[in-house]
Amino acid sequence: MNSRIRGYCCLAAAMVLVGSTVVASKIIGTGLPPFTATALRFAVALPCFGLLMALSGARLPRLGGHDWLLLAAQAIAGSVGYTALLIAGLQRASAVDGGIILGTLPLVSAGIAILLLGERPGKATLAAIAAAGFGVWLMTRHSAGTAGGSSLAGNALILGAVLCEGLFILLNKRLRVPVAPLALSTLMAAFGLAFSALASIAETPWTLSFSVPALAATVYYALVPTVGGFLLWYAGSARVKGAEAALFTALAPVSAVALAAGLLGEPLAAQQLAGMACVLAAVAIQGSARARACSH
Repeated sequence: MNSRIRGYCCLAAAMVLVGSTVVASKIIGTGLPPFTATALRFAVALPCFGLLMALSGARLPRLGGHDWLLLAAQAIAGSVGYTALLIAGLQRASAVDGGIILGTLPLVSAGIAILLLGERPGKATLAAIAAAGFGVWLMTRHSAGTAGGSSLAGNALILGAVLCEGLFILLNKRLRVPVAPLALSTLMAAFGLAFSALASIAETPWTLSFSVPALAATVYYALVPTVGGFLLWYAGSARVKGAEAALFTALAPVSAVALAAGLLGEPLAAQQLAGMACVLAAVAIQGSARARACSH
């Protein structure tokens, strides 16, 4: 197996693990409040990243006050906000809907860049955003016709989680000193643990009785998609072009929907399948445009 094929396999595995976080979050939400679960996730993941830092000889960067504030904001949005909103949303909505909404991340990130950075969108980007928006609209119509307001609120919270992750990506581009991926993940876990532990005080976790499935899903989320997914993604992206790696993000919603149907037994309605098809088409349009741009 040549290096590029190994890269493809690593990227595919990483995105399958990302998709599995939707199912894990659904299980976590049945037995743990969002901020407490988020704090437990980072309490497990942080020592693992610290060990990887020690084994690889990596060092934390020397940063100014501006970049430390940006890193703190990234952690609030991408680490705490994303995880807590995803869990809270999946307490109200189906994992199938959550997986499809998760697939809009590349388009949400592009939309944030257009609105906040003033980037000029190409025709392909506008078409992709429109297709993704139509796909989410199809799902919200299905949710309104089945589970009503609770499911719609859940979908809104999940979309909020995706927006938080999009902000994380945007803030990362504003750092004055680039931070290596392993160091960034370690810092995000440390900040995420601090902020989520503080927020969890309002949930009075010391009065709760934690369910074994929720705890097991939290440990899985911390070790497999968070740490394992990091290793797989960067092992894969080191072997292929950036535009090629971006295309693999389309596997995350497919993985999430397949696992939700297979492991949780959630039904798949025609409107949900149509919504997923629109989101995947949007990601393909965006990825193809990037690939063409990189080839010129």
